[in-house]
Amino acid sequence: MRRLRVKHARAGYADAAAFGRVLRQLRVSHGLTQQQLAAKALRDRTFIGILERGEQSPTLTTMLNLCEALGVELVHMCSLVERELGRSTSR
Repeated sequence: MRRLRVKHARAGYADAAAFGRVLRQLRVSHGLTQQQLAAKALRDRTFIGILERGEQSPTLTTMLNLCEALGVELVHMCSLVERELGRSTSR
């Protein structure tokens, strides 16, 4: 069976990739595995991996759940993503 690959708009892909890098940094800095974060955020471990790889953008609800599980404010996570986007565009 042939798999279809979804093409992302460049800007959307950059946003998802930046979010994924920030999510991974926050998760690791809090000493959590993907499985532990998934359990705290009421998500599946594979979904955490998908987000961390930048393969999908999270919904607002997912972002709120992840922030709650990590003990960070949404505004803090968003500022980290904006900073990460600034780094990726200046490379």
